[in-house]
Parts: sequence; C-alpha cells; structure tokens
Amino acid sequence: MAKLILLRHLESQWNKENRFTGWTDVPLSQEGIASAKEVALKLSGFEIDKVYTSPLARNMETVYLVLKNLDEKDLPVVINKALNERNYGRLQGLNKSEVKKQYGEEQVRLWRRGWDDAPPEGESLKDVYNRVVPLYEEQIKNDLKAGMNVLVVASHNSLRALVKHIENIPDEQIIDLEMPTGSLKEYDIAT
Repeated sequence: MAKLILLRHLESQWNKENRFTGWTDVPLSQEGIASAKEVALKLSGFEIDKVYTSPLARNMETVYLVLKNLDEKDLPVVINKALNERNYGRLQGLNKSEVKKQYGEEQVRLWRRGWDDAPPEGESLKDVYNRVVPLYEEQIKNDLKAGMNVLVVASHNSLRALVKHIENIPDEQIIDLEMPTGSLKEYDIAT
C-alpha cells in the first residue's frame, strides 16, 4: 500500500488579503511561513519518497519550508504547471468581497467552486481537472504503483480536481469540497 498525501499550500499574502490569486505569483504570508513547522509535524509520521508541486511561488515555498522542517534535503521534487491554481482571468488580484458585491454571491460561488462555470477569461474546475488528471494518471499513479509514497503540494482548485477524480465525486457535489490552506488529505493506494 502506497500513500498519496495532498497538501494545500500554506497561506499566501493574497489569501490573507482575500484576493483572487489564480496564476499570479505571490509569496506566502508571514502567518503561512510560521505555520510550516505545524504542518511538517503532521507529516512527520509519513515516509515521503517523492514530491510533486507547481512552479507557483506559494507552492514552491511551501515545499521548501515543509521539507526543511522535516529535515528532508534530498527528496526528488517534480515541478509541473498542471498543478497550478485555476486561472481566475479578469478576477485575479481583485478583492473577493468587492467581486461578490458586483456580481452577486451565488455567481462568485459558482466561479470559485462550481464545475462548469469559468470566471471571465478564466478557467472552470473542469478545465483544471483536464490538466491535472493526466499528470496524475501518467506520472503520479505510476510512482504510487511502484510503492512510492507521494506528497502533492498544490493550490486549492488543482487539489479539488484531483480529489474529485480519486473519490469519483459527482460534478454537482464538487461545489461543497473545501481544503483550507495548510490542510492535508491522505489516501492509501493499492500497489
């Protein structure tokens, strides 16, 4: 049995400021950096063989800080943009509360959590799913089948897409799945 561990990146500066981040490359907040030790403690019972992450700074910083706190210096880290957050298009950088006032709470909820709804000039969760799942099926799953324990450090919607695939969550139910910053989800995968 191999372990697949999903970790949403630590709090970013724009998470803290309640802004749509998407593909904008922003650093972790001071609170996010400070939480790395606590997250590493939660991971300390797992033997991790390989890490996958996206090239976004908040994901890369999370990997660096967590592995540093675990005293793991030589783990292979695969960086792949398929694990990037959803592209929020014209919403990137805007305050979420202000956008809700402009477009309505339900429309913003659909853009953020729905399956088929994409924000203006952005991606739907279905779009994210279509780039994340091939990476999982073609690379991550092979590592798991080889008996490796894999840590995936990524953004909210790329992880939600992966969870949808693994747990076979129906399109209409994925809207309710949330993964807070710094949260973990683990799976036992038959090898």
